[in-house]
Amino acid sequence: MERIIGIDYGKKRVGVAVSDPLGIFASPLDTVPSAGIIDFLKSYMAKERVVLIVVGYPLNMNNKPSEAAAYVDQFLNRLRKQFPSLPVKLEDERFTSQLAFKAMIDGGVKKMDRRVKGNVDKISAAIILQSYLDRNKL
Repeated sequence: MERIIGIDYGKKRVGVAVSDPLGIFASPLDTVPSAGIIDFLKSYMAKERVVLIVVGYPLNMNNKPSEAAAYVDQFLNRLRKQFPSLPVKLEDERFTSQLAFKAMIDGGVKKMDRRVKGNVDKISAAIILQSYLDRNKL
């Protein structure tokens, strides 16, 4: 079955989400140290057929890339070198961390668990991926 990966890239951690086989729903998958994301993706792709990667791209309110975009650009170059045949799409990631935090509150996640930044990262990745899926329904 085909899957789509969603990524919320950060300097320290990377949130990873995955679609269901039909490409309708996004679910948080894991949070990985930034240095290990390529190895994580290789391992995941050895078990699952991935057809697309959606990466959150940091933009300012004026739609210009933010300072963090430089780190994401470096990651995108590495990603495209490691997986040259796999398409990569960019998705606006503005407000995803705030939406993820609100989703955890609304979902009844305990305060101590909300403080774990890795939880926010993987939920942010799911929000990024779900946004892409919603806009690109067949």
